[in-house]
Amino acid sequence: MSDGPPRPPVRVALAEWVTDLPREPGLAYEPKFDGHRMVIFRQSGDVVLQARSGRIVTSAFPDLVAAARALPPGTVLDGEVVVWTGGRTDFAAVQGRAAATPGRAPGLARRLPASYAAFDLLAADGEDLRTARYDRRRARLVELLDKVEPPIQAVPATTDPDLALTWYETLPRIGVEGLVVKRLDQPYRGGRRAWRKLRHTRTRDAVVVGYTGAPERPNALVLVVPDDDTPFVSSPLPAALRARAGAVLRRLPPGGEPGSAVAPGLGEVAYQGVPPALTVEVATGTTRHGVVAVLRLKDA
Repeated sequence: MSDGPPRPPVRVALAEWVTDLPREPGLAYEPKFDGHRMVIFRQSGDVVLQARSGRIVTSAFPDLVAAARALPPGTVLDGEVVVWTGGRTDFAAVQGRAAATPGRAPGLARRLPASYAAFDLLAADGEDLRTARYDRRRARLVELLDKVEPPIQAVPATTDPDLALTWYETLPRIGVEGLVVKRLDQPYRGGRRAWRKLRHTRTRDAVVVGYTGAPERPNALVLVVPDDDTPFVSSPLPAALRARAGAVLRRLPPGGEPGSAVAPGLGEVAYQGVPPALTVEVATGTTRHGVVAVLRLKDA
């Protein structure tokens, strides 16, 4: 372990997808919440919040900044921000929170308060813990957060694969999309897919943050998925979806800003932003490397 806590930005640890529950000895299992990846830095002076991409999002979450001041200085947490609506996590709501301007953020915090599910401890008491084993980091995380009130809490974890399977089968109704599996002896490996992730289906939800082409019949949608705040461009929409998406986009309130995002095979392309109010179901792929096809619009 090195001296001094890590400072923003840090590269976060990643997970590769698996299709079956790993059961070899020496594993821990955590529920995977449908939220927005965030690293909390409790520094000596104040709090800094970092998204997975490295973007600083402190001003968008004043409620979490206030809660994180209860952490001891020199603490760095990795975890997931979630917003609960109707008894389940709401990714569109949390993406709206993440995109809020400083002027709108306090009002959104009152209407859609955020919770933070911490799943790793990168530093404590000013000491960098990333080279420590997961089980030691986990024990210190639980001990530290036992002294902290919600909305910052540790995610559940177990070494019992049968209990993990029960979580996997019963928790989707509240917005848990699967499990993350970690080796007990594993250090924290930022930027590497050293963890494993088991999801329920080959599809997932994404939030629309923009479009390419004409608003009446967009060519493609620009999307953000849980655990990754980097926008990406879908594959071209089928004709029927283009018409329906255009009808929905026309009903959205103004406020989106132009931007650029990666489109498979094309590189960076320009897009028109929209408020994050529309959720779509997409076929699996990875947001950074694969083609992602929009299957249907949800709640529209």
